[in-house]
Order: sequence, then structure tokens, then C-alpha cells
Amino acid sequence: MSRKLSKPRLAAWRGLLTVQAQVVAKIERRLAAEGLPALMWYDVLFALHEAAGKRLRMSELADEVLLSRSGLTRLVDKLEAGDYLRRENCATDKRGLEVVLTEKGTQVLREVWPVYSSGISEWFSDSLSDGEVAELTRILDKILHAE
Repeated sequence: MSRKLSKPRLAAWRGLLTVQAQVVAKIERRLAAEGLPALMWYDVLFALHEAAGKRLRMSELADEVLLSRSGLTRLVDKLEAGDYLRRENCATDKRGLEVVLTEKGTQVLREVWPVYSSGISEWFSDSLSDGEVAELTRILDKILHAE
């Protein structure tokens, strides 16, 4: 059952979007000032880092990041050209391709993380008490798992 979109509910939605956009923009600016790649690069490389064997099929990678399939293909092309990852034939399906993290990709993750994590702390988590973090986590989990 859908509730009417009241002003407070719409304000909560707009607030969520605004906070996310502003914090990401600040982190992106700091990364650029440090000469580091954008967060979307980090997200793709991190997904590979966390995967078994540091490899994923393109469809699996697409499920892990917030990009369209065509946007992901273009980004993977750029990352491959920079030697941050490589495409390999899938061992179980010769027609399929897997994307594999390279050592250079691992190194850029190590360089980006300190800047990224300090931005998360400075512009997000430091504003919240431990109780508020727990409550926000509970609320977001509830929204993610709603049917």
C-alpha cells in the first residue's frame, strides 16, 4: 500500500539525495585535487578487489556498481587502457569474458582510500553519534529490503 507523498516524506527523500550528492561532490573534488581518479573508478576496482580471484564477469560487475551497462563498458575500456584491469576469457565459458584487477589497479585503490575515507569521516560520519549511525543503518536497511 502506497502512502500519500506528504511534505515531510518528500523532504526526507530530498534530504537523502542532497546529502549523498553533496558529500560525493566534496570527495570527488578532493580526489581531483590530489590527482586521483574519480569515485566510479574506485567503485569498479573495489568490486573486483572484493571478488573471488579478483575477477568478475561484466554482468556481475554491473550488478556491483551503480552504472548502466553501456556506461560500465566505457569505464572498463578506460580502466583497461590504463592497465588498472584486464579482460580475460572466462575459464568456465569460453564465450564469456571476465574483468580482472591488476596490480596497478590494486595500487590505485591504496592511494584513493585514505582520501575517500577521510571525506566519509569529515562530511558524513563525524556528524553522527554512534547511536545515530546505528539508527540510520537500521532505517536504510529497512528501506533496502522493503517490498
